[in-house]
Amino acid sequence: MPRVSRRTENLGTENAFVVLAEVNELVRQGKDIISFCIGQPDFHTPANIQDAAVRAVREGRHGYTPSAGIVELREAAARYMGAMRGLAIRPEDVVIGGGAKPFIAYTILSTTDYGVGDEVIYPNPGFPIYESQIVANGAVPVPLHLREARNFAFDPAELEAKITKKTRLVILNSPQNPTGGILARNDLEAIAAILRRHPEVWIYADEIYSRLCYEGSFASIASLPGMLERTIISDGASKTWAMTGWRIGFASNPILAPQFVRWVTNTDSCASHVSQWAAVEAINGPQDAAEKMRDSFLARRDLIVGLLNKVPGTFCKTPGGAFYAWPNVTEACRMVGAADSEEFRKRLLNEAGVAVLADIHFGARVPGEGQHIRFSYAASKTALEQGVARMAEFIRGNQRRVA
Repeated sequence: MPRVSRRTENLGTENAFVVLAEVNELVRQGKDIISFCIGQPDFHTPANIQDAAVRAVREGRHGYTPSAGIVELREAAARYMGAMRGLAIRPEDVVIGGGAKPFIAYTILSTTDYGVGDEVIYPNPGFPIYESQIVANGAVPVPLHLREARNFAFDPAELEAKITKKTRLVILNSPQNPTGGILARNDLEAIAAILRRHPEVWIYADEIYSRLCYEGSFASIASLPGMLERTIISDGASKTWAMTGWRIGFASNPILAPQFVRWVTNTDSCASHVSQWAAVEAINGPQDAAEKMRDSFLARRDLIVGLLNKVPGTFCKTPGGAFYAWPNVTEACRMVGAADSEEFRKRLLNEAGVAVLADIHFGARVPGEGQHIRFSYAASKTALEQGVARMAEFIRGNQRRVA
């Protein structure tokens, strides 16, 4: 039999979809499951955006577009990203992709060489596709630890200690998945000061949650002196306008944009023509729906943090952005006799019908840190209340049996 390549066999996954498959199987069996495992808005795409897509279909916008994206969307995305960051971004420096996720791979492919020891520093815990793509594309993953004591922002001194002559790329994610942590402007200034001493290192700024920042204003490292030219800004339509399935992302860099176009040409040809016109309307049209979604996420954040902090053996810091809560369940694990967060997660799903993700779904557990689970609070108020209540009852009920 022909063999499957080691590269493919070693390719990681996004564990939220693995857990979702477990959830779907339990639902198929008739189980009542409240799911907090998938990080996508639970709102419909705003009506004006849907209408723009319908118009595009009826106007015959069915064919290929330029690999870089339609001019109208590149112009809109340049204005949007620039306004969010206080920058002047040129449309020719913007590339449209089938979601923001492909730009993780395109960036690693464009900044590292395969199998020569080039290193990529990335946040841990973090979006699992970072490590997966680093390994698959022949670079060396170097995790940068996020700690609860620092509100899940890393120590700049630790970043500097991890930079070597082989470092080619540093990945930043703010607001962050899975912790909801934020890199404030003073954090970014400290990071920029370090990276100025290492001019050969690129920066990938994953800022897909830029509009979902609740504590102060959003800040990007690209806006700091000397950082724009070496920063790949990654953003998109998925989280802000509830467009996860439309698959539209945009990335900007004055040097790497032409390389990204080549990668798009070699992989996808182009992003969906209809979706691109929907994204033009998302950016240029009314923002009322996006603001209402943000306000709703903020209210849900406050609700779930308050609820989780009343659960036995559980402590949850208030996340500054995105739509994730990252409670510490170290004591809860002890109370129910769970060896770790993954056993706790599995039992919570099978015994209480509550689906969450464990910290190990986002990278190896950080040394010295406790056990954590992730809730996506992109769910209804009722679901949040009932799900956390089930978790509390699960802990109380099992505590009696192991006491």
